[in-house]
Amino acid sequence: MSFAKDRGIIATNPCERGGRLYVADRKDKIWSEQDIAAVLSVASSEIQLALILALWSGQRQGDLLRLPWSAYDSPYIRLRQSKGGRRVAMPAGGPLRALLDTTERRGPLILTNTLGRPWTSDGFRTSWGKACERAGISGLTFHDLRGTAVVRLAIAGATVPQIAAVTGHSLKDVEAILDAHYLGRDIQLAEAAVLKLEARTKL
Repeated sequence: MSFAKDRGIIATNPCERGGRLYVADRKDKIWSEQDIAAVLSVASSEIQLALILALWSGQRQGDLLRLPWSAYDSPYIRLRQSKGGRRVAMPAGGPLRALLDTTERRGPLILTNTLGRPWTSDGFRTSWGKACERAGISGLTFHDLRGTAVVRLAIAGATVPQIAAVTGHSLKDVEAILDAHYLGRDIQLAEAAVLKLEARTKL
């Protein structure tokens, strides 16, 4: 059905959006620096851009696949999330900005496939899966980059409201992600906290 729809043979795919059979809690699924490096080392430039964009923006796959170049006005990215309609405006971090500024604009959308065409959800999922397989990654999904972005911002010292301003999560969701995986357990957060304390007091 996806093949036929992508080629204009049928107008709609009745198998799309069939609903979820279960609800998974993936708040504790976080990409490590080694996982990220492994995918970047084997992925195409198109997949690399998608990974870096997700990692630095914390946005959902669907919103990123539909993100137009007009949403990027260096150094800012502005978008309206499809789920909940929340408006997000964030500065693009240095690595992401450098990549966007050197990426060829092959159409109205930032993310395109190797043919320069917009990704379909199925097409992107397949290509992403192949890259992860080549990199030896299992048990992690593209969506897990959203939670990973939250954790990376927290480790960098960002507050919960600051993180929510970037990713578009609710404050409650940011806290849940951090509580599920890192708060109280991650040595980098503990080190950052002690360094802040040391900078403010001698006792």
